[in-house]
Amino acid sequence: MTSQTSSVPVPIMVTRSTLPPLEEYLGYIRQIWDTHCLTNNGPLVRELEQRLASYLASPHIWFVTNCTAALQIAIKALNLQGEIITTPFSYVATTSAVLWESCTPVFVDIRLGDLTIDPNLIEAAITPRTRAILATHVYGFPCDVAAISDIARRHNLKVIYDAAHTFGCRLDGRALATFGDVSCLSFHATKIFHTVEGGAIVINDDASLAERIRLTRAFGHHRDDHRHLGINGKNSEFHAAMGLCNLVHLDANLARHRRQHDNYSQLLSGTSVRIPRPESVNLEYNYAYFPVLLPTESAVERSLAALAALNIYPRRYFYPSLNRISYISGHPCPVSESAAEKVLCLPMSDLVTPELQEIIIGTLVAHARAPA
Repeated sequence: MTSQTSSVPVPIMVTRSTLPPLEEYLGYIRQIWDTHCLTNNGPLVRELEQRLASYLASPHIWFVTNCTAALQIAIKALNLQGEIITTPFSYVATTSAVLWESCTPVFVDIRLGDLTIDPNLIEAAITPRTRAILATHVYGFPCDVAAISDIARRHNLKVIYDAAHTFGCRLDGRALATFGDVSCLSFHATKIFHTVEGGAIVINDDASLAERIRLTRAFGHHRDDHRHLGINGKNSEFHAAMGLCNLVHLDANLARHRRQHDNYSQLLSGTSVRIPRPESVNLEYNYAYFPVLLPTESAVERSLAALAALNIYPRRYFYPSLNRISYISGHPCPVSESAAEKVLCLPMSDLVTPELQEIIIGTLVAHARAPA
């Protein structure tokens, strides 16, 4: 391996949006032009929801504007008021949704191995005001869903999963996005499956909750029957068209990510750079991200500077630990804080060749070894 080379001709970002063949997308766009149906639960939105329901083997899935809106709608539809136990190691939208809905986030630290919420710490954080647990399947690594379900059942709590990273993941043969009372998916352009902008809400069993969520994302009414408070969380036919195209190519995208993941892992074997791993067994993983933990924060900063000089841009994802954001009040979470200081997600896209992976890993290893 080598860490020395001239810069690459185009920026290599941590992700690069996949696009289907243009003619495939234009085929759907022509349908939109023919029908003049652009939004308001159009035929392509309904078709995408049906295909997603089949893929996830879930009876209730609603296509929405984004994952943040999905989380907000879930909190509102579950009538949550009070405290929500959550993770400090996630994208800020997870906590923002809690605050936006006038609930109080209560942070519980994470497990060192897979960086998901530590179920052994949850019960100590429960108070008479606790109403739910909102946990993130970090990088598609499953939370301990059995332990969380048991805690929630014993304390009469709802469970919401931020499942933004999970599309294509299956646990014990079941789509990871179907656990909990509600799971929220992201179909943002950076995700392994995307609709440009978008997300989805998955409800596995509760038909009445599913209907409430369906209405909540559409102003809370059906025609002239105004049933309860709602917002505009609908998505458009154009976004659904992109999803219908990308779903066809998902398997090829997953396979490429796995090849790159395996090559990164091999190149890092025997080095001081640690690779977080899922703790769950019987996991069919999507390999959407390749996170690493460097020995120190200064090694992260040196690596970022050296790679940027080569036109390569990994990302500190997630950073900072959410309990340390100035406008959020949180207790110390030392495992999350340490992970946030040391984590980098490495580039994964169609532009990332094996040769480029050698350059990236060579640079990381060289700066991981260097003195602080």
